[in-house]
Amino acid sequence: MDAIDNQILMFGLPVAGIVIGTGVGYVIRKKVAEKQIGSAEDKAQEIVKTARLRAEAAKKEMIIEAKDEVHKARVDLDKEIKERRNEISRAERRQIQREENLEKKLNSIDKKEDQIQRKIKETNEKKEEVERLHQIQMTELERISGLTRDEAKTQLLNEVEKDIRHDSIVMMKDIESRAKEEAEKNAKNILSFAIQKCAADHVAETTVSVVNLPNDEMKGRIIGREGRNIRALETLTGVDLIIDDTPEAVILSSFDPIRREVARVALEKLIVDGRIHPARIEEMVNKAQKEIDAQIKQEGENATFDVGIHNLHPELVKLIGRLKFRTSYGQNVLKHSQEVAYLAGIMAAEIGADARLAKRAGLLHDIGKAVDHEIEGTHIEIGMNLLKKYKESKHVIHAMSTHHGDYEPETIEAVLVTAADAISAARPGARRETLENYVNRLESLEKIANDKAGVDYSYAIQAGREIRIMVMPDKITDDDMVLLARDIKKQVEEELEYPGHIKIHMIRETRHVNYAK
Repeated sequence: MDAIDNQILMFGLPVAGIVIGTGVGYVIRKKVAEKQIGSAEDKAQEIVKTARLRAEAAKKEMIIEAKDEVHKARVDLDKEIKERRNEISRAERRQIQREENLEKKLNSIDKKEDQIQRKIKETNEKKEEVERLHQIQMTELERISGLTRDEAKTQLLNEVEKDIRHDSIVMMKDIESRAKEEAEKNAKNILSFAIQKCAADHVAETTVSVVNLPNDEMKGRIIGREGRNIRALETLTGVDLIIDDTPEAVILSSFDPIRREVARVALEKLIVDGRIHPARIEEMVNKAQKEIDAQIKQEGENATFDVGIHNLHPELVKLIGRLKFRTSYGQNVLKHSQEVAYLAGIMAAEIGADARLAKRAGLLHDIGKAVDHEIEGTHIEIGMNLLKKYKESKHVIHAMSTHHGDYEPETIEAVLVTAADAISAARPGARRETLENYVNRLESLEKIANDKAGVDYSYAIQAGREIRIMVMPDKITDDDMVLLARDIKKQVEEELEYPGHIKIHMIRETRHVNYAK
């Protein structure tokens, strides 16, 4: 028992110590904690107190600042209100002043209106007085002059019309003179420059060709037995062979120069070959036809190359080559077309126009003459249809269509082609016309002048390039001659066809004869 008590005591004492220690530690820690808590509460109270003090101070500062802002805003508002009131006061004063000025102006206008009314009334009274005096004067003038008012007006208008007509004629003459001088000067410069740069040869061709024979015995061989050779040659070529007494020569006649050239080449080949019979004639004619076709194509290509025109339809090139065998008034049409192309291109370049278009239209302007024996219509209409068929531009077609006045030119290139055509045709020796056409043209020219009232007689001189017209001096005045010359010029241009230009020379002569006895 004691041992157990001892053991209990041995284990109980430490446990009791631990429990007592724990309780004492708890009590001590509790007291320390309570002390720390009390200190923390004091600090917290101090912090809260400090915060409250600071908040109160900040609140007071904000209230003071707010009061300052309110005071400042009130001061600014009072200032702005004061300025607005001052501005309104100034505006009211200005408005009052304007109303006073307006009132003054209205009063002034009323006064001026009264004055104007009085002046209008006085003016009307004076006008009535003037009309009354004018009527008295007109009556007195009619009594003195013995003319009524309408008669005097008519006489005065006639005099004025006469004076105006004279002045207008003088002015017209002056304007025409100055315009002609300037235009003639510029035209001469351009034309002379173009002509100097274009040197062309002209050969008068006819509708016959002559083939030289080695001897007169060859004529019989050409005729053949019972004329079979000559008939075969004429049938195959469409050319008339004239074998007469001309020594050692045969004449080929045909209106178609290509047929005539084929016949000439074939006959020369037969003469060289010596075998002349219908079969050989047919063979030689076929060979000659092929040679002429090749020559036509070559001539067309050479012409386009020389002029500097490209991209032409091959058929147009062949037609251009055919122009080598076509003549107009003895002038070779191909040479004429080339010359027109050169002249038109040079003049276009001088004045800043389209030189390529002018040259192209110049070369093609007579293209219708290549087939005018085969197709009905004028060479201009035929040419227009050909150019449309081969897709030429409308500008080229228009430029070539105006060179004989059938259509009005609408472009400068068309005018230049017309001028170039006239220059080429008017060149001395370029063309010749039949005696009958020449005489008819001169007679028509004199008839136009003689049919005019006041013309005494007229003479066409200088191969129809000038007409001298003698007028009756008692019927035609110097001023009337200007108008008469213009009428004759216009009628000549409308009714006659002629190369170059015609000078209309008006002459008015007054003679007085007396005898001393």
